[in-house]
Amino acid sequence: MTPQLTDKYMVTIAERLTSAYVRIIKAAKNAQRNSNEITLLAVSKTKPCEDIITAYEHGQRQFGESYVQEAVDKIAQLQPYSDIIWHFIGPIQSNKSALVATNFDWVQSVDRIKIAKRLNSQRPDNKPPLNILIQVNISNEEAKSGCHLDEIDELADYISQCEYLTLRGLMAIPAKSDKLETQTQYFKQLQTCFDKLKTQYPHIDTLSMGMSGDVEAAISAGSTMVRIGTDIFGTRT
Repeated sequence: MTPQLTDKYMVTIAERLTSAYVRIIKAAKNAQRNSNEITLLAVSKTKPCEDIITAYEHGQRQFGESYVQEAVDKIAQLQPYSDIIWHFIGPIQSNKSALVATNFDWVQSVDRIKIAKRLNSQRPDNKPPLNILIQVNISNEEAKSGCHLDEIDELADYISQCEYLTLRGLMAIPAKSDKLETQTQYFKQLQTCFDKLKTQYPHIDTLSMGMSGDVEAAISAGSTMVRIGTDIFGTRT
């Protein structure tokens, strides 16, 4: 790739990143919220380290990955960028939990006690507690990860007692819908769960919901973290 094309490519990611932040600001304003309350998680799965560095150079610090080995390789290559905050957002297989516990700062996809137990036992002593979000299958899709609504309390209670885990909140990936009413319905339901959980655990502060197709609905329902990938890095290969 020629230097000229590289420069153009970098500008494209920078422009997309800026557009994502503008979208968050507008959505927050429409919801009468402060946009500073909302974190943008740049979902970099399947994208090369060069793309992450480009986003980093334009101020982005929080990145989300879904495939364990791919992510671990990137984290190793990007060690010089020590202030990157890495979030694991994909399903966790038991045989990969040690890699997740060792390499990430956040795990947003804990949906059962078995995985929480493994992450707690495998988190290195020399690292701070792993920030945990409970993934909720808010739309009850059979093929989707996440615990059911009636399982949240038991899982939260277990995580809160783990020495090397810190419960930070909830995450969900609702069924796709182009209808704002449907999107809002699921998000409001998760917000209700979050508010209830917060009465038991006042320290929790993160409601991770909303992606490229439903950012506005998620922010209007109280999301504190939106996960955007394609709109920043382009179509995944």
